[in-house]
Amino acid sequence: MVVPEKIQERSFRFACRIVKLHQHLYKTDESARILGKQLLRSGTSIGANLEEAEAEQSRADFI
Repeated sequence: MVVPEKIQERSFRFACRIVKLHQHLYKTDESARILGKQLLRSGTSIGANLEEAEAEQSRADFI
């Protein structure tokens, strides 16, 4: 039986892949660097959003 991965583990692995992609894009032209910066910010913010959702104290905090 295959046990599904936790969302935290999946988001961490995704963020690691985003960092590697950013490193690759940084070595290319200027437009790729600009897109890479945005990709890095958005791709790694998933983990922060998950942490915020888990730390919620009330329904209003969660929303």
